[in-house]
Amino acid sequence: MEPGDLVLSEKGRDKDRYYVVMEVWPEYCFIADGDIRKTDRPKKKKIKHVVQTGFGSDFIKKKFAEGLKVTNTELRNEISKFINSLNPSAFPVE
Repeated sequence: MEPGDLVLSEKGRDKDRYYVVMEVWPEYCFIADGDIRKTDRPKKKKIKHVVQTGFGSDFIKKKFAEGLKVTNTELRNEISKFINSLNPSAFPVE
C-alpha cells in the first residue's frame, strides 16, 4: 500500500466507501475521499480495516512524488473514474 492507492473501507461508520491513501504508517493509513473526508483532515484508519482494490491513481501518485498538493476535486474525480470502470453501464455517457 502506498499513497495514491484506492482502498475500500471494510469496518466502521464509513464501511463500503472508497478512499485514496494519503499517507502510510506501519499499522495505519490516512485516507481521504475529497467529499466527507477532505485532504486537510484525512482519516486515520488501521490498515487491516481497509481492502486494497488493486487500483492506484497514476495522476495522484505523480503529484505525491513531485511534492505537490492533491486537491479534493482531484480525489473525487479519481474515485469516480474507478467506480465508473467497475460498472460503466450504471452511468451512461450522453
